[in-house]
Amino acid sequence: MTTKGMIYVIDDDEAMRDSLNFLLDSSGFGVTLFDDAQAFLDALPGLAFGCVVSDVRMPGLDGIELLKRMKTQNCPFPIVIMTGHGDVPLAVEAMKLGAIDFLEKPFEDDRLITMIESAIRQAEPAARSEAVSQDIAARVASLSPRERQVMEGLIAGLSNKLIAREYDISPRTIEVYRANVMTKMQANSLSELVRLAMRAGLIKD
Repeated sequence: MTTKGMIYVIDDDEAMRDSLNFLLDSSGFGVTLFDDAQAFLDALPGLAFGCVVSDVRMPGLDGIELLKRMKTQNCPFPIVIMTGHGDVPLAVEAMKLGAIDFLEKPFEDDRLITMIESAIRQAEPAARSEAVSQDIAARVASLSPRERQVMEGLIAGLSNKLIAREYDISPRTIEVYRANVMTKMQANSLSELVRLAMRAGLIKD
Protein backbone atom coordinates (compact mmCIF):
# COMPACT_ATOMS: atom_id res chain seq x y z
CA MET A 1 0.00 0.00 0.00
CA THR A 2 1.54 3.33 -1.01
CA THR A 3 1.47 6.17 1.46
CA LYS A 4 2.89 9.07 -0.53
CA GLY A 5 0.67 9.05 -3.62
CA MET A 6 0.64 7.94 -7.25
CA ILE A 7 3.15 9.15 -9.85
CA TYR A 8 2.60 8.78 -13.61
CA VAL A 9 5.87 8.90 -15.54
CA ILE A 10 5.68 9.70 -19.27
CA ASP A 11 8.94 9.41 -21.22
CA ASP A 12 9.87 7.74 -24.50
CA ASP A 13 13.36 6.90 -23.15
CA GLU A 14 13.21 3.42 -21.60
CA ALA A 15 16.34 3.93 -19.50
CA MET A 16 14.90 7.15 -18.07
CA ARG A 17 11.59 5.43 -17.27
CA ASP A 18 13.36 2.58 -15.47
CA SER A 19 15.55 5.00 -13.53
CA LEU A 20 12.57 7.09 -12.40
CA ASN A 21 10.58 3.96 -11.57
CA PHE A 22 13.35 2.77 -9.22
CA LEU A 23 13.82 6.20 -7.62
CA LEU A 24 10.12 6.90 -7.03
CA ASP A 25 9.24 3.38 -5.94
CA SER A 26 12.07 3.34 -3.38
CA SER A 27 10.87 6.75 -2.14
CA GLY A 28 7.46 5.32 -1.24
CA PHE A 29 5.36 6.35 -4.25
CA GLY A 30 3.15 4.17 -6.41
CA VAL A 31 4.47 4.41 -10.00
CA THR A 32 2.85 3.80 -13.38
CA LEU A 33 5.00 4.17 -16.52
CA PHE A 34 3.90 5.34 -19.98
CA ASP A 35 6.12 5.46 -23.06
CA ASP A 36 4.01 8.12 -24.77
CA ALA A 37 1.53 10.84 -23.83
CA GLN A 38 -1.37 9.39 -25.83
CA ALA A 39 -1.24 6.14 -23.84
CA PHE A 40 -1.47 8.18 -20.64
CA LEU A 41 -4.43 10.23 -21.92
CA ASP A 42 -6.22 7.03 -22.97
CA ALA A 43 -5.79 5.63 -19.43
CA LEU A 44 -6.52 8.94 -17.65
CA PRO A 45 -10.28 8.45 -16.96
CA GLY A 46 -9.55 5.37 -14.85
CA LEU A 47 -6.53 6.71 -12.95
CA ALA A 48 -6.47 7.68 -9.28
CA PHE A 49 -5.31 11.20 -8.40
CA GLY A 50 -1.55 11.59 -8.67
CA CYS A 51 1.33 13.67 -10.01
CA VAL A 52 2.40 13.47 -13.66
CA VAL A 53 6.13 13.61 -14.45
CA SER A 54 6.53 14.05 -18.20
CA ASP A 55 9.33 14.70 -20.64
CA VAL A 56 8.70 17.75 -22.81
CA ARG A 57 10.18 16.43 -26.07
CA MET A 58 8.56 13.20 -27.25
CA PRO A 59 7.55 11.81 -30.65
CA GLY A 60 3.83 12.17 -31.41
CA LEU A 61 2.19 14.04 -28.58
CA ASP A 62 4.81 16.16 -26.78
CA GLY A 63 4.67 17.54 -23.24
CA ILE A 64 3.24 20.88 -24.34
CA GLU A 65 0.36 19.26 -26.24
CA LEU A 66 -0.22 16.95 -23.24
CA LEU A 67 -0.61 19.99 -20.99
CA LYS A 68 -3.06 21.58 -23.44
CA ARG A 69 -5.18 18.40 -23.55
CA MET A 70 -5.21 18.06 -19.75
CA LYS A 71 -6.15 21.72 -19.37
CA THR A 72 -9.06 21.24 -21.80
CA GLN A 73 -10.27 18.29 -19.68
CA ASN A 74 -9.91 20.33 -16.44
CA CYS A 75 -7.67 17.56 -15.12
CA PRO A 76 -6.62 18.32 -11.52
CA PHE A 77 -3.41 16.22 -11.69
CA PRO A 78 -0.30 18.37 -11.05
CA ILE A 79 2.35 18.08 -13.76
CA VAL A 80 6.14 18.35 -13.46
CA ILE A 81 7.88 18.73 -16.82
CA MET A 82 11.39 17.38 -17.50
CA THR A 83 13.43 19.22 -20.12
CA GLY A 84 16.72 18.63 -21.87
CA HIS A 85 19.48 21.25 -21.96
CA GLY A 86 18.42 24.40 -23.80
CA ASP A 87 14.68 23.75 -23.54
CA VAL A 88 14.00 26.60 -21.10
CA PRO A 89 11.67 28.50 -23.52
CA LEU A 90 9.58 25.31 -23.80
CA ALA A 91 9.61 24.93 -20.02
CA VAL A 92 8.35 28.49 -19.59
CA GLU A 93 5.53 27.74 -22.05
CA ALA A 94 4.73 24.61 -20.04
CA MET A 95 4.48 26.69 -16.84
CA LYS A 96 2.06 29.08 -18.57
CA LEU A 97 -0.09 26.05 -19.51
CA GLY A 98 -0.30 24.91 -15.89
CA ALA A 99 2.81 22.82 -15.20
CA ILE A 100 3.68 23.07 -11.49
CA ASP A 101 7.41 23.22 -12.19
CA PHE A 102 10.12 22.03 -14.54
CA LEU A 103 13.40 20.19 -14.11
CA GLU A 104 16.39 20.34 -16.42
CA LYS A 105 18.03 16.98 -17.08
CA PRO A 106 20.22 15.73 -15.51
CA PHE A 107 18.69 16.59 -12.14
CA GLU A 108 19.30 15.63 -8.53
CA ASP A 109 16.99 12.90 -7.22
CA ASP A 110 16.17 14.85 -4.05
CA ARG A 111 15.08 17.86 -6.06
CA LEU A 112 12.55 15.80 -8.04
CA ILE A 113 11.15 14.15 -4.87
CA THR A 114 10.76 17.52 -3.12
CA MET A 115 9.06 18.97 -6.21
CA ILE A 116 6.61 16.05 -6.48
CA GLU A 117 5.71 16.18 -2.77
CA SER A 118 5.06 19.91 -3.05
CA ALA A 119 2.98 19.47 -6.25
CA ILE A 120 0.75 16.82 -4.65
CA ARG A 121 0.32 18.91 -1.49
CA GLN A 122 -0.77 21.96 -3.55
CA ALA A 123 -3.13 20.07 -5.88
CA GLU A 124 -4.84 17.64 -3.50
CA PRO A 125 -7.44 20.05 -2.02
CA ALA A 126 -8.62 21.13 -5.49
CA ALA A 127 -8.75 17.51 -6.66
CA ARG A 128 -10.82 16.51 -3.63
CA SER A 129 -13.14 19.47 -4.18
CA GLU A 130 -13.61 18.52 -7.85
CA ALA A 131 -14.36 14.91 -6.90
CA VAL A 132 -17.02 16.06 -4.40
CA SER A 133 -18.62 18.34 -7.02
CA GLN A 134 -18.78 15.47 -9.53
CA ASP A 135 -20.32 13.19 -6.89
CA ILE A 136 -23.04 15.75 -6.08
CA ALA A 137 -23.75 16.30 -9.80
CA ALA A 138 -24.17 12.52 -10.19
CA ARG A 139 -26.67 12.49 -7.30
CA VAL A 140 -28.70 15.28 -8.95
CA ALA A 141 -28.59 13.40 -12.27
CA SER A 142 -30.04 10.29 -10.55
CA LEU A 143 -33.29 12.15 -9.70
CA SER A 144 -36.38 11.53 -11.84
CA PRO A 145 -37.95 14.64 -13.47
CA ARG A 146 -40.67 14.71 -10.77
CA GLU A 147 -38.12 14.29 -7.97
CA ARG A 148 -36.12 17.15 -9.45
CA GLN A 149 -39.26 19.35 -9.42
CA VAL A 150 -39.93 18.46 -5.78
CA MET A 151 -36.32 19.20 -4.87
CA GLU A 152 -36.52 22.58 -6.57
CA GLY A 153 -39.69 23.31 -4.61
CA LEU A 154 -38.03 22.31 -1.33
CA ILE A 155 -34.92 24.44 -1.85
CA ALA A 156 -37.17 27.36 -2.85
CA GLY A 157 -38.72 27.09 0.62
CA LEU A 158 -42.12 25.71 -0.44
CA SER A 159 -44.09 23.42 1.87
CA ASN A 160 -45.22 19.96 0.79
CA LYS A 161 -48.74 21.36 0.45
CA LEU A 162 -47.65 24.19 -1.87
CA ILE A 163 -45.53 21.87 -4.03
CA ALA A 164 -48.50 19.48 -4.25
CA ARG A 165 -50.77 22.29 -5.34
CA GLU A 166 -48.28 23.50 -7.97
CA TYR A 167 -48.08 20.07 -9.63
CA ASP A 168 -51.66 19.03 -8.88
CA ILE A 169 -50.74 15.90 -6.91
CA SER A 170 -51.52 14.90 -3.32
CA PRO A 171 -49.35 16.06 -0.38
CA ARG A 172 -48.93 12.38 0.55
CA THR A 173 -47.36 11.69 -2.86
CA ILE A 174 -45.08 14.70 -2.38
CA GLU A 175 -43.92 13.16 0.92
CA VAL A 176 -42.88 10.02 -0.97
CA TYR A 177 -40.99 12.07 -3.58
CA ARG A 178 -39.40 14.16 -0.81
CA ALA A 179 -38.15 10.99 0.92
CA ASN A 180 -36.72 9.76 -2.39
CA VAL A 181 -34.98 13.09 -2.96
CA MET A 182 -33.39 13.05 0.51
CA THR A 183 -32.22 9.44 0.02
CA LYS A 184 -30.77 9.94 -3.48
CA MET A 185 -29.09 13.24 -2.53
CA GLN A 186 -27.77 11.64 0.70
CA ALA A 187 -29.13 14.58 2.70
CA ASN A 188 -30.16 14.15 6.33
CA SER A 189 -31.91 17.51 6.61
CA LEU A 190 -33.39 20.28 4.50
CA SER A 191 -30.43 22.55 5.31
CA GLU A 192 -28.04 19.87 4.02
CA LEU A 193 -30.13 19.54 0.84
CA VAL A 194 -29.86 23.31 0.34
CA ARG A 195 -26.06 23.17 0.78
CA LEU A 196 -25.81 20.34 -1.78
CA ALA A 197 -28.02 22.27 -4.22
CA MET A 198 -25.76 25.32 -3.82
CA ARG A 199 -22.68 23.19 -4.49
CA ALA A 200 -24.38 21.78 -7.60
CA GLY A 201 -25.09 25.31 -8.85
CA LEU A 202 -28.88 24.92 -8.55
CA ILE A 203 -29.11 27.97 -6.29
CA LYS A 204 -27.56 31.16 -7.62
CA ASP A 205 -26.00 33.68 -5.26
